[in-house]
Amino acid sequence: MSGSHPRLHQSAAPAPNALATDKDAEMPATEKDLAEDAPWKKIQQNTFTRWCNEHLKCVNKRLGNLQTDLGDGLRLIGLLEVLSQKKMFRKYNQRPTFRQMQLENVSVALEFLDKENIKLVSIDSKAIVDGNLKLILGLIWTLILHYSISMPMWDEDEEAEEGRQKTPKQRLLGWIQNKLPELPITNFHRDWQTGRALGALVDSCAPGLCPDWDQWDQTKPVDNAREAMQQADDWLGIPQVITPEEIVDPNVDEHSVMTYLSQFPKAKLKPGAPLRPKLNPKKARAYGPGVEPIGNVVMKKALFTVETISAGMGEVLVYVEDPAGHREEAKVTANNDKNRTYSCFYIPKVTGMHKVTVLFAGQHISKSPFEVEIGKSQGDSSKATAQGPGLEPSGNIANKITYFDVYTAGAGVGEVEVMIIDPAGKNTVVTCTIEDKGNSSYHCTYKPTQEGQHTIYVTFAGGQISKSPFTVTVGEACNPSLCKAKGRGLQPKGLRVKETADFQVYTKGAGTGELKVTIKGPKGLEEPCKRKDLGDGVYGFEYYPTTPGTYTITITWGGQHIPRSPIEVKIGAEAGQQRVRAWGPGLECGIVGKSADFVVEAVGDNVGTLGFSVEGPSQAKIECDDKGDGSCDVRYWPTEPGEYAVHVLCNSEDIQHSPFMAEIVNPPAKDFYPDKVKAFGPGLQSSGLAVGKPTEFTVDAKQGGKAPLKIAAQDGEGSPVDVQVKDNGNGTYACTYTPRKPVKHTAMVSWGGVNIPDSPFRMNIGAGCHPNKVKVSGPGVAKTGLKAFEPTYFTVDCAEAGQGDISIGIKCAPGVVGPAEADIDFDIIRNDNDTFTVKYTPPGAGSYTIMVLFADQAIPMTPIRIKVDPSHDASKVKAEGPGLSRSGEDTYSVDVCLSVYTYTYVFV
Repeated sequence: MSGSHPRLHQSAAPAPNALATDKDAEMPATEKDLAEDAPWKKIQQNTFTRWCNEHLKCVNKRLGNLQTDLGDGLRLIGLLEVLSQKKMFRKYNQRPTFRQMQLENVSVALEFLDKENIKLVSIDSKAIVDGNLKLILGLIWTLILHYSISMPMWDEDEEAEEGRQKTPKQRLLGWIQNKLPELPITNFHRDWQTGRALGALVDSCAPGLCPDWDQWDQTKPVDNAREAMQQADDWLGIPQVITPEEIVDPNVDEHSVMTYLSQFPKAKLKPGAPLRPKLNPKKARAYGPGVEPIGNVVMKKALFTVETISAGMGEVLVYVEDPAGHREEAKVTANNDKNRTYSCFYIPKVTGMHKVTVLFAGQHISKSPFEVEIGKSQGDSSKATAQGPGLEPSGNIANKITYFDVYTAGAGVGEVEVMIIDPAGKNTVVTCTIEDKGNSSYHCTYKPTQEGQHTIYVTFAGGQISKSPFTVTVGEACNPSLCKAKGRGLQPKGLRVKETADFQVYTKGAGTGELKVTIKGPKGLEEPCKRKDLGDGVYGFEYYPTTPGTYTITITWGGQHIPRSPIEVKIGAEAGQQRVRAWGPGLECGIVGKSADFVVEAVGDNVGTLGFSVEGPSQAKIECDDKGDGSCDVRYWPTEPGEYAVHVLCNSEDIQHSPFMAEIVNPPAKDFYPDKVKAFGPGLQSSGLAVGKPTEFTVDAKQGGKAPLKIAAQDGEGSPVDVQVKDNGNGTYACTYTPRKPVKHTAMVSWGGVNIPDSPFRMNIGAGCHPNKVKVSGPGVAKTGLKAFEPTYFTVDCAEAGQGDISIGIKCAPGVVGPAEADIDFDIIRNDNDTFTVKYTPPGAGSYTIMVLFADQAIPMTPIRIKVDPSHDASKVKAEGPGLSRSGEDTYSVDVCLSVYTYTYVFV
């Protein structure tokens, strides 16, 4: 294809030295030294990418990134083969996984261009493989220039020698100027920025596609360009290689605009295009009594016809203005005939001059507005009456037929007519059917479709009857499909007997109706149900199942079932002893796209097998993190808003209070960053806390945006812990609490319903230190009764003293075992009930001091001072023998019995 056309050598916009130039090719305007990120460069890259993809789709290829995707040579080869309709002159690598293969493939493509007489300079295969964007854009512009701009099917006169001597830009500009003689098109950037020139070009190529381009608002260039380009895409087969926003951008370059406009010379109109003739509202005409100056009377239809056959295509609108300036829209019905006529009527309510405005396509038709004089009606309408529920001020509801009767006996001859004005002020929406029942009575029926105030005009013989107009307030239509019910008491499984089951019914927006709820147990008997009006169309219900089995809940609104009704709920047996408990914000609320977290804790040692499931509007991924201390952190990720039922299972059965109902909402539009909220302080440390001692921590939400802070805390026995929160007014919160039990405590900190980083926090609470509660008792500390050398003991009771080490010391006074104080040896035995038994043997008679310390503090009753008596009793010593006789012998014997020892002393 290229052999029959002159060769062009033109520099690419971003790479002025990439291509050779000849005398026919103009230098590009983009040789200016602009920044690499100039807006026009991005537009050019986008445009060239789309142009390539339009051609590559023929071979099922596509460029995602113009800079990198040509690097393996395959897409470049495919593009050249599509453009030239020829195959490469030599083989290339189909799977170029290595750089050398990629370089070889690109070389094959460049050699092909050389043989096609498309010369390139300063560009080689390495530039393409390495992603040199400037040179790549230059290469693509050369292809566009050669295959799209230089080779379209120009008009025959352009094929003359003079035409061939012009540059491609001059030829394209000349073709467009020939198509748009009414517009001064002189360039490919400024003249296209209002979008109107695009509409004119589309309409010139296919008259009727954009016939009203000259009426387009020049302050809306993007809308104008979008309309023209979409029509060209749909019906001329011209793809949008540049976007409407880009082509009207002041920064757009000429090459991008030329790339898109070069597609128009080859455009062909597709069959079935919605061609429209130009509008000429002044050629429309209105005729009939309704637009005549005289002859119309009050409350009688004024009819006329509008003919638009010569005016083009458009919409007919009619407005009637009475003498007081009140304006209303007349009824217009298309007749769909060959002259495109419309039947129109209005019903004047007062006498005097009326102005009838007739618009076609938003413009006045010939002779509009018409001045029409409305005269008085004939007959005595004041003697006609009407009554019935359809005229009552209240009691009627939307979408329900109602009626009334009109009585004209004694009012003379005339026609009964009814006009109903709906809440929007229109008189064409609600129609009334009138049936002549004879005996001067008429039965009128109508069906209001909207709630609100309706005005009903009843006329006889052209005049309003007694009490007309009537004001009727219509209530909301009963629409059960707009009701919804939700809550734990409607969950199909998980509930148990002897647990209160609750749910709510929402009726707001469902119209007027009676709400009725019936609950039947497994035996078919109706179960009692408590009802409470919660306001704003919301009703709460509670029931208390006592028998296991299937319960059926029927909910009706206005006598009709709401969605899901009747609902079956399976009630299980009474919950036994619980092995686990669950709590946390994720069981109550959450945010779409954020994790909803909660904690599961063991109650006792034999827990069993845990399980979790989440049921709701979307599937939710669940994660469980076992903390190794009898608890685990559970989180799930909801992806849609709504009510979710969170089931916590133990041995395949729901635990008590499961399923938990969590309301998931969409995230706030802005200023919501729970992941940037921090909590820190001693009150969240894992150790160092004691019973009865207040502790504190801080929540820093300065970077968290706007959301409510919530802190939930429990001790290891499941009892709630009261945490006092004070707003410091600077984005931080001071939090305090006092542990009451020496067990593990857990705190969950959430921001806007989402758990913050590191939450939940687990704190081990110590029992504290209370030396004053240490008790010492036993014979070893008695004031009397202790004997030297006799083993004794005493007990130290620390059961209520909290945490601390026990220290004991026993000293004897000087003179007991030596001239100075001495420490006495003792044994200490720890018992199972936080008591200690201390055993010692006094080594002699005398005073002793016992010291007992707890956590390095002396207990209140120490020092304990005791007295140890000698181990012998002189009254029990007997002396006998001849030495004690009065005969005066020198030798005698004394027996001394001391405890278990017997000593014999011989005195000389």
